[in-house]
Amino acid sequence: MITGSEMAVVDENAAALGVPREQLMESSGNAVARVVREVAADDATVRVVAGRGNNGGDGLVAARFLDGYDLSVTLLGRPGAITTAITRENWTALQRGAYDTSVVRDSTAFAVGDADVVVDAILGTGISGDLREPARTAAERINEADATVVSVDVPSGLDAETGRLAEGAVEPDHVVTFHDTKPGLADLDAAVTVADIGIPEAAELFVERGDLTRLDDRRQDSHKGDNGEVLVIGGGPYAGAPGLAGQAALRAGADLVRVACPMVVGRELQGFSENLIVRPYKGKRLEPKRVGYLLEVARRHDVVVIGPGLGDQEPTLEAVEGILSGYTGTAVVDADALVRVPDVETAATLICTPHAGELRAMGGRTAEDWRERMDLVEEFADDLGHVVLAKGPYDVVSDGERTRVSRTGNPGMTVGGTGDVLAGVAGALAATQDPLDAAAMAAYANGRAGDRVRDEKGDGLVATDLLAALPGVLWSDRETE
Repeated sequence: MITGSEMAVVDENAAALGVPREQLMESSGNAVARVVREVAADDATVRVVAGRGNNGGDGLVAARFLDGYDLSVTLLGRPGAITTAITRENWTALQRGAYDTSVVRDSTAFAVGDADVVVDAILGTGISGDLREPARTAAERINEADATVVSVDVPSGLDAETGRLAEGAVEPDHVVTFHDTKPGLADLDAAVTVADIGIPEAAELFVERGDLTRLDDRRQDSHKGDNGEVLVIGGGPYAGAPGLAGQAALRAGADLVRVACPMVVGRELQGFSENLIVRPYKGKRLEPKRVGYLLEVARRHDVVVIGPGLGDQEPTLEAVEGILSGYTGTAVVDADALVRVPDVETAATLICTPHAGELRAMGGRTAEDWRERMDLVEEFADDLGHVVLAKGPYDVVSDGERTRVSRTGNPGMTVGGTGDVLAGVAGALAATQDPLDAAAMAAYANGRAGDRVRDEKGDGLVATDLLAALPGVLWSDRETE
């Protein structure tokens, strides 16, 4: 089963892999037409009722495969208000082909007539909430009609995230859904056909630009903190690492980033960026006596990033274990802090970001072949009970049940600090996203930023170069037609 939002990711990832939306829509419409031909008599009257989005586009394509019937097509709304280019192209194709088409601008003018079969292509998986006009009246008239109803992907009015049916939703006899079944379809009194429309398995395995569609634009009424507050616990022997992680979290969309660090590090960090809020504590390194204070601070944040620059002295690692065992939120664990994760009992949700050496130190295994490595990371994540983002030429992200692979990045990113940037990006995204999705998007965005920088600077890139490239990756790469 796949939700509507997950399907949108897969569709866009398929396009990124070379299977364009136009091809998927052609396959979808053909699949709908096949079912119509199964349920319609040879002399049947078929009525396609299309909305202005891609669901309507699927219906318009289906019409071109139904030439043998007494066919008519109705568009709900003005042609100029069609919302996607490919749906507009398919509407134009029907006009040029002299198909029997009509436009309904006023819902009171809509009638099903004497149709034997009605194709419901009004609303698809991207719609939730109550039906609005003209869809509401169209659904009512379809339900009243003495016709066999075939719904495209989901019946209009079904929320493909929750499976909830809106009041007055279309009541289909058949549903032709695409790629995988959707929430709520199994509860319908309808025959459901799951059509293979040519989406490759790679569209669900590999992290691509489609994953970034999970990132919503900020609401106009957003307030400071609504988009995430991140606490970075780091620094001691190294000052740059927590600074990189903190700045990366800001560039990845967090509203506020605070860095808790030893006082000697805090003075340096404040000079790195005016945008970081520094919470210094006494001492030169993290020690167990700071655990209570840091837990109190951590609980006021959405996500904690712990590890960058902490070092591996025993008192520091004892403190890490104390923080992880007492924390109940979401934490990104990086660098030297990772070694304590397998032995700690915690109610926290952890995203662990080891490179190959750190993964082995945690008790995991790795391999040169990315497919074998994928299986090993998935097995380790399952045993660990947390999300693992195993860094490498191909980043592998798994929670033990779902596993994703990101192929962005380049050898120039072996330079120090790029892992700290990744941890910060993961922290920001985890404030608003599911942990596995946040880790997968972070791996993709960090590597993609590195690729952009390398195109400009070659192998002379440094970790700070990635910071400026991150916003363009996260909020421009996803804006595709």
